[in-house]
Amino acid sequence: MAANYAKRDASKSGSRENIAFIRQMLAELRKVAENEKAEMLCYLIEMAYVEAGDLQARM
Repeated sequence: MAANYAKRDASKSGSRENIAFIRQMLAELRKVAENEKAEMLCYLIEMAYVEAGDLQARM
């Protein structure tokens, strides 16, 4: 039984790290898109960035 809880905690920790990584990469991609003056791409990346932040807040 304790092993199941440990697996869930490890899984949640991994998920948090994955979402944080995705959010960080989206921030970097947005900078690249801004440099290219790709307004629609900036918007879409920003929406994904916000969604990743919402996921982090829920975790």
